[in-house]
Amino acid sequence: MKQIYLDYAASTPLDPEVLGAMLPYLKSNYFNPSADYSAARQVAQSLAKARSAVAQVLGAKAGEIVFTAGGSEANNLAIKGVMDAYPEAKVLLSAIEHDSLLIPASRYAHDTIKVDRSGRVDLEDLKSKLDDSVVLVSVMYCSNEVGTIEPLKQVASILRVEKQTRYRRGNRLPLLMHSDACQAANYLDLHVNRLGVDLMTLNGSKMYGPKQSGVLFVKSGINLRPLIDGGGQEFGLRSGTENVAGVIGFAAALTKAQSLRETESRRLRELRDHFISRLQSGFDDVNINGSLTQRLPNNVNATFFGQDNERLLFGLDAAGIMAAAGSACSAAKSTPSHVLAAMGFNEDYAHASLRFSLGRQTLKADVDRALFVLKTLII
Repeated sequence: MKQIYLDYAASTPLDPEVLGAMLPYLKSNYFNPSADYSAARQVAQSLAKARSAVAQVLGAKAGEIVFTAGGSEANNLAIKGVMDAYPEAKVLLSAIEHDSLLIPASRYAHDTIKVDRSGRVDLEDLKSKLDDSVVLVSVMYCSNEVGTIEPLKQVASILRVEKQTRYRRGNRLPLLMHSDACQAANYLDLHVNRLGVDLMTLNGSKMYGPKQSGVLFVKSGINLRPLIDGGGQEFGLRSGTENVAGVIGFAAALTKAQSLRETESRRLRELRDHFISRLQSGFDDVNINGSLTQRLPNNVNATFFGQDNERLLFGLDAAGIMAAAGSACSAAKSTPSHVLAAMGFNEDYAHASLRFSLGRQTLKADVDRALFVLKTLII
């Protein structure tokens, strides 16, 4: 029985080219880049080249790229790093953020921005909550659960106006914008100046790179407190011997993902639309969650009214099809999706919802097989 993987939003397979780029640093080039001998200096040069490659993709400076052990650490550094520097200030974040943002934010003065039924942030609610104490606003680039793409440029525009107003009033508190872009790297433009962000998170394992690799873009001049103290690596923001192979793999994965972005987005958009069309025409009592227009090309999130998503997932798994009920990080908690709740849906609705996320290895035959099996499971 062929195994069909439809959970690319949770994790992606390591690209063979990325593994090839990493292997020398897992075998022969194992030296600590902080050492003084020539072999170590060569590794340090490779680390610098990888940093510059990431910076080039983001339209940033090499000194603005901080390597981390994944997206969760980068998100924590963004929240805690800013809020520890301004402990009397407040953080605003959308109600559908990943737990690696919501949980650290809960330790500080904070508020959440409402989203509409499609998962798009309510810009008027954002404006109403931008009081003089807000130092950081965090809005994800796109939802890992329902695939909705957020209006980052409009958020950035609102913050620019607010900063100008504050300045005229004599309020010198920074107003920074962070975005969790972990799901965006394969499909969307990541140029930080075009997006208007001050901080941005990326995760290697979501773009066919190694797990436990990530980046936080930190715009020059931002006052950020480190999470990990020690030897002062990563510009003092992330001490510890660098995961050189992970960094090399991350840079290779990001470069390839962005080079394939347009062609792969077109291919997956056709598969996604086929999947959604077949669900809408061939199934009774089904609803597609998330925006149908501002949506990641690989995301299909659907609610099958009256069904139990755990039973459906077990049935799909028995047929060799791997899907999800929501975020992989929250799946083990067996709690209903906070994303769907924020969008205005109740627990019964959330417990009847499934997420299918497509990727580079997904074929039309795989989608059709998943649809066929789903049809047999619906009672």
